[in-house]
Amino acid sequence: MKIATQIYEQYNIMPSLQLHQLRVAAVAKLISDNFDPPAGGPVNTHDVVLACLFHDMGNIIKSDLTYFPEFVEPEGLEYWEKIKADFVLKYGENHHKANVMIAKDLGLPPTSIALIDSIGFSQLEFVVVDDSFERKIMQYADIRVGPHGILPLKQRLEEGRKRYNTTRKARMYYESDEEFEHLAQFAGELEKQVSEHMHITPDKIDDTAIKPIIEQLRTCAVA
Repeated sequence: MKIATQIYEQYNIMPSLQLHQLRVAAVAKLISDNFDPPAGGPVNTHDVVLACLFHDMGNIIKSDLTYFPEFVEPEGLEYWEKIKADFVLKYGENHHKANVMIAKDLGLPPTSIALIDSIGFSQLEFVVVDDSFERKIMQYADIRVGPHGILPLKQRLEEGRKRYNTTRKARMYYESDEEFEHLAQFAGELEKQVSEHMHITPDKIDDTAIKPIIEQLRTCAVA
């Protein structure tokens, strides 16, 4: 049985990406621990947290490693470009497919693999109409986490739009400004859907609240 950090090291996951996945998992756990689900039954917190811990394992494939220079230190840009090339060689150029492939390699539960396969900014409209609160919680947790920590939803959306436009990766998530605004409306609806069942308000989801949860997740046996 391994812990999350051992698996990250095994796959040469960048420290910044490790922390992102830990943050998303911690937000999902914080929500799940303060959640009264509707009549459909309790949320499967275990499988949601597992999915969040490993949902972006292949994301170096799509990364512009020059955008956040501090993220490539201390190893340096050349080192991480080599790791990126190795990921592309092994998993191909589609980061989403790589994420699913790695989840299967890790032997994650089918429900966790399905969650990893079903989220993404472009999927927001489908998440909102889906009955699965596991999917809603995971998607909401992911869109609350920015590169440097938790952000309010509106601020996180603007950060993402600026970064995607700057790195010319916007088309990976939306085709136009109009589509971005359309998806942003669904992000707001998703926050409303999740908030209706939480014992805490969205503003209570911050870096201070998730810090102890991250420390728990670092050493929790997961796979």
